[in-house]
Amino acid sequence: MIKTVSSILKGKGFDIWSVSPDDTVFDALTLMAEKKCGALVVLEGEKMCGIISERDYARKIILLGKSSKETLVKEIMSSTVFYASPNLTAEECMAVMIDKRVRHLPVMEDENLIGVISIGDVVKAIIDEKVFVIDQLERYITGRPNLDQ
Repeated sequence: MIKTVSSILKGKGFDIWSVSPDDTVFDALTLMAEKKCGALVVLEGEKMCGIISERDYARKIILLGKSSKETLVKEIMSSTVFYASPNLTAEECMAVMIDKRVRHLPVMEDENLIGVISIGDVVKAIIDEKVFVIDQLERYITGRPNLDQ
């Protein structure tokens, strides 16, 4: 039972929280707090042009003594966005996240943004896979019937 990005999104939902590059960082932080998320996709119309995270805020506003109410999202967002496709496995996403040092991946299908997954979503999917495999192995070893078939 290999978990893919598609199955992760089916489980968590396809909600996409976004801001405009011309919104203030304060507005972005307010939305993050309201939606209990750590990053927002930055959309210019329908086109993804970046991502803004709590990490961007900490490093580019707080540490530099700037004001979140006066700074625009486009001034601190990450313009290089790494993304996942629906058919990637959780393990492949984890590899990208570790290699690129990111905690969120927008999900793109045919150039359309269909969702966003976080490192927490990926870790949960990998753990769920391992629990399933362990359960199947225990059932095989002990001779208990497999109720999942």
